[in-house]
Amino acid sequence: MSYLSDVLLGVIEGITEFLPISSTGHLLLAEHWLGARSEMYNIVIQAGAILAVTLIYWRRIVDLLLGWGDAENRDYLIKLIIAFLITAVLGLVVKKLGVELPTTIQPVAWALVIGGIWMIVAETLAAKQEDRTAITLRVAIAVGLAQVVAGVFPGTSRSAATIFVAMLVGTSNRAAATEFAFLVGIPTMYAASGYELLKQMKGGVSEDWTGLGIAFVVSTITAFVAVKWLLTYIRSHRFTAFAIYRILFGGLLLVLTATGIVA
Repeated sequence: MSYLSDVLLGVIEGITEFLPISSTGHLLLAEHWLGARSEMYNIVIQAGAILAVTLIYWRRIVDLLLGWGDAENRDYLIKLIIAFLITAVLGLVVKKLGVELPTTIQPVAWALVIGGIWMIVAETLAAKQEDRTAITLRVAIAVGLAQVVAGVFPGTSRSAATIFVAMLVGTSNRAAATEFAFLVGIPTMYAASGYELLKQMKGGVSEDWTGLGIAFVVSTITAFVAVKWLLTYIRSHRFTAFAIYRILFGGLLLVLTATGIVA
């Protein structure tokens, strides 16, 4: 049995999960041609991408957890906890209310286009501010809310929403905003994945575990490389290329749906 499609899906998830281009739109299009996968499958390969980012930031995470006695570390960790709790509480409320756009190609395509325009505007405005690396309480609250918004509107991209909100409301430095967004994303995405995984397990699942395992490993490796590259790239480059890509990709999806090539 060929597992090439699992390798491809793992690569797509790994590249797109933390880059600000939305994994949802790319996986939807890929699954249109490679075959739809279960919710369990998508949750597990997403967990591979989260694992990769955890490995990249493991020293920073350990320093924060063990450095509670240091005022700067303690302040940063408190801000992370605040952002996470806002997302967790409001996210559960949103889930219970059933507030979420359908994960279909057309609304995801619009989210890609609108998100791309938002990124260009946000970075232009952030560039006019003085360079600030500090994470304020306002930034922590805004990032927590942005994660909820990204969950409600598939295709928004959690990383894009959180990074650019952080840059707009106080942390204008790209690298500092990205680090905080990714560190908040680690517990948030583990919690969300665990929640969904438990729901799927309760309902009983039937999976090709070999294919799923391959996709998980590929997603982890690919995400590790992609995020390492991104963290280097943003030191000297703006996010404009990602914004333009989102607009073009979203536009392509809208054309494909309008012509009936994909549904």
